[in-house]
Amino acid sequence: MALPLSDLLMIGGGEKKLAACLVLLLLELFLEGAESTASPADIENHLELGKEFLARGQLSDALTHYHAAVEGDANNYLTLFKRGTVYLALGKTRFAVQDFSRVLELKPDFMAARIQRGVVHMKSGEYEQAIQDFDQVLQEEPNNGLVLEHYSRLAPAQEQWVLVQQLIQYSDHQNAIPMITQLLEISPWAVPFRQARSDAYIAINDPLLAIADLRQVNRLTQDSTEGHYKIAQLLYTIGHATNALKEIRECLKFDPEHKLCFPFYKKLRKVEKQLVNAEQAREEKHFAECIAAGEAVLRNEPEETMIRYEGHKVLCTCYTGDEQFGKALQQCKEALDIMKDAQVYCDRADALLGTEMYDDAIHSFQAALDLEESNTRAKEGIQRAKKLQKQSERRDYYKILGVKRSASKQEIVKAYRKAAQKWHPDNFRDEEKKVAEKKFIDIAAAKEVLTDPEKRRQFDNGEDPLDPESNQRGGFHGEHPFGHFQHGSPFQFKFHFN
Repeated sequence: MALPLSDLLMIGGGEKKLAACLVLLLLELFLEGAESTASPADIENHLELGKEFLARGQLSDALTHYHAAVEGDANNYLTLFKRGTVYLALGKTRFAVQDFSRVLELKPDFMAARIQRGVVHMKSGEYEQAIQDFDQVLQEEPNNGLVLEHYSRLAPAQEQWVLVQQLIQYSDHQNAIPMITQLLEISPWAVPFRQARSDAYIAINDPLLAIADLRQVNRLTQDSTEGHYKIAQLLYTIGHATNALKEIRECLKFDPEHKLCFPFYKKLRKVEKQLVNAEQAREEKHFAECIAAGEAVLRNEPEETMIRYEGHKVLCTCYTGDEQFGKALQQCKEALDIMKDAQVYCDRADALLGTEMYDDAIHSFQAALDLEESNTRAKEGIQRAKKLQKQSERRDYYKILGVKRSASKQEIVKAYRKAAQKWHPDNFRDEEKKVAEKKFIDIAAAKEVLTDPEKRRQFDNGEDPLDPESNQRGGFHGEHPFGHFQHGSPFQFKFHFN
């Protein structure tokens, strides 16, 4: 029965030397087993499965089996080469180069691996290393057309990259960008080129293209906390708080206490929540809640970013919906000062209509059309503004009852009862009675229109459904709806306001 290793080490005297020998023997046997746990048959099986998955385009599955084959025989250069090509297909260039380099250590004259490594170096912008590999290939195969073609592009690319760096040094980003784009056609995996073009796009204020390049940098480096932080910053700057929050969370996956990402995450989470709340409240027409959330966004973001634009924009809409038109106009102005936007111009126009500034409202709707020729809201808004302007010369049923345009039917009925009690003709005499009669007719007409959904919709669109000249659907053609009040002895009846 074999003794435990601890017991062997405790044996003393002459037996101690024998125990030590036994320990060394056991360790050697263990290490030999660790070096190769797979039989040749197992390795061959993994290679066949890897080949099958590769043929079906299932690269990740193929890579798993090539991993197993390499672990079974780490010195088989063909297996390493196959795994390297799969790494390359998956875009894992760093691992591909490691496998190709190991292949060349095992078999320096294996030109396929040297060509592949040279191509990876070239596409990664590592021109010196690419030249070295291609030089060795051409010494053996001077007529290799593919390598000759690649080789001819390397020296000009090196010179162009030097020139690009000089342009960037002198802040000539406009000319640097197309030259970097040309280099990326040769070297699409070159992180320095992508990073340089991203910085240039930022310099010319094109954050979306900068973000696209930074995403490629992250994909190529695979663990770029700095890249995720930069993307989150850019997204936040252009007002995409939700997407910025997603990006900063990617940074925190790599480093939960990152000195830049973590404090930015705390700020982002707060602002993004308020923006989402404001937008939800706006859609549900809960204008007071929308205003509170929008104001919170502005408090949490003091700098002039597109986040503030989003805050001003939502407040422009919600103050208008709440009929606080003065505040709405101020918020619309703040938003438009940051960025001209057709929807904000339309919101501003609605606020101007609320203050009966019809000409200004028409101009604001027109400004929206100048930005978006097909903007339906602006086209309909101009027509509505013109109708309301014409309507302003007639009765305003909301003013007559003293209610907001957003008033509910219950609020309208309550206001009608109050006004009808006040201006009932039976409460007046002589000339005052004539004034009261006119007011009472207007009050009754206001109730008639504002408590009927279809007539109210017509009125809100600039039409008076009780105007005999309007000839509109639902109107009265040729006869005033309260014409019977004009003949004989009017108001010989009593109202009960319970």
